[in-house]
Amino acid sequence: MRRRIFAVILLLLAICIASATLILAITPFGNRLLGSAGITLSTTTLTPIPYTPTPTPPPKPVLTVKGTPPKIQATAVYLMDMDTGNVLINTDGEKTLAMASTTKIMTALIAIQTADLDQMMTIQQSDIDHALLNDGSNAALRTNDKLSLRDLLYALMLPSGDDAATTIARVLGGGSIANFVTRMNLFAYRLHLFQTHFSNPDGLTLDGDGPHYTTAADLAHLTRYALSVPLFAQIVKTPTYTVSATNHNHLYHWSNTNLLLTTYTGTDGVKTGHTFAAGYCLVFAATRNGHTLLGIILNSPSETQRNKDAITVLNWGFALPLLPPTP
Repeated sequence: MRRRIFAVILLLLAICIASATLILAITPFGNRLLGSAGITLSTTTLTPIPYTPTPTPPPKPVLTVKGTPPKIQATAVYLMDMDTGNVLINTDGEKTLAMASTTKIMTALIAIQTADLDQMMTIQQSDIDHALLNDGSNAALRTNDKLSLRDLLYALMLPSGDDAATTIARVLGGGSIANFVTRMNLFAYRLHLFQTHFSNPDGLTLDGDGPHYTTAADLAHLTRYALSVPLFAQIVKTPTYTVSATNHNHLYHWSNTNLLLTTYTGTDGVKTGHTFAAGYCLVFAATRNGHTLLGIILNSPSETQRNKDAITVLNWGFALPLLPPTP
């Protein structure tokens, strides 16, 4: 008991000493008392550092629509500023339409992002027959040749090989093209492409395949994402590609069906398409003066008109004024 009383006394004494010290340090009375004892406390005043706010940079000028977009002979036309996502032309951009071989944008994207690019794939006769018997475009693949997925992606996107599309989908689908198509639709849903549905990996319109459609707006958003993938962007801007002959494959040389690559300066791709149901389609992108435009043309009456209209749309877009964005 005595120890507890002694401890309490010591605690109270410590509190008193601390309080007295504080009073001496911060009160006028304490300062006078300390001064009479010859003790001087520092009276240094801290100089505040002036605050200089970081100036807000002015908004970057963006391509701004002025005037009326050009008249285009296609059912749907869509033009997007890739840098901002701003839509510059939207003519029936939400109308569901057949997409022909622009389908292969999704086929290539799934393959690039989910598979080993060095995986070897064997071409089967059924892959070749699918393209030939349905009047599809082909990469002239040869039965029993073994090609890497990387090479087959060029066969898919440059000559628009339906035989390459079937090979890729069959192998990556574990022997089932339907399994691969399911993955295409799941990825479309993940990208919020709610007006797009795939029934095959190549875009051919075949009886019994089910609904196969997209919109120009969905196709633009899909392609904008795809172009952010370096290998995809590299493939679709390649004019020609050669696979040397080896002991497991023939020699192949493919040319890109997108003529804008050689006729319009700054073209970055992307994909042509044509079937009777879809008309002539084109997904195209080009960069000039640091700006990239992405365009979609669906159901044009001819290949010549399609390419001419694509150039018209790009020229109009690049001629738009650069103005600060409206708040």
